[in-house]
Amino acid sequence: MLKAATAALMLALVSASAAAEPKTYKLDPDHTTVAFLVDHLGFSRILGHFIRVEGGFTYDEAAQHLSNLRVTVHTDSVYSAHKARDEHVRNSDFLNTKSYPEMVFTADGGTPEGPDKGTVTGQLTLLGQTHPLTLDVVLNKSEVYPFGHRKHTLGLSVRGTVQRSQYGMTYGIAAGMVGDKVDIIIETEAIRQD
Repeated sequence: MLKAATAALMLALVSASAAAEPKTYKLDPDHTTVAFLVDHLGFSRILGHFIRVEGGFTYDEAAQHLSNLRVTVHTDSVYSAHKARDEHVRNSDFLNTKSYPEMVFTADGGTPEGPDKGTVTGQLTLLGQTHPLTLDVVLNKSEVYPFGHRKHTLGLSVRGTVQRSQYGMTYGIAAGMVGDKVDIIIETEAIRQD
């Protein structure tokens, strides 16, 4: 009886260890949106997004441990449904996409605040400057995708705020034309790579 109990305990420990193994995830480009909201003259908030985004991370779901997070946003893919505005946002007043074609967020670790939410503090590099950025993350779903690739997938909603003047992007702030605070909205599906 003791041998059976010991064997069962060993099996449970091995199973728990296997379940806690970190896995690599890649953002699904077809189901990833990086969007932003910024004040315009106090009348409204302009909504835009970036069409080209790629990235991935390592995640131990049982331990809620995140590592090796890297997300690259191609700045020239900005889109706000207004051609002249998008061209202006690409120039040196804002994103200066010719000199800085990428915006990159990296992180190693996060702070769980429950089974399905937490915060991730990392580094955002924009316009050649790097500063800390904290994002609020909600895990919407974690299971095998029901069709198509049929791989284990995490569904994530992410929110944060960037102060663009911190990166030297000051156009329109003093005159009250364009807000300094930019709200970040990220919706993504991350596919496990095993």
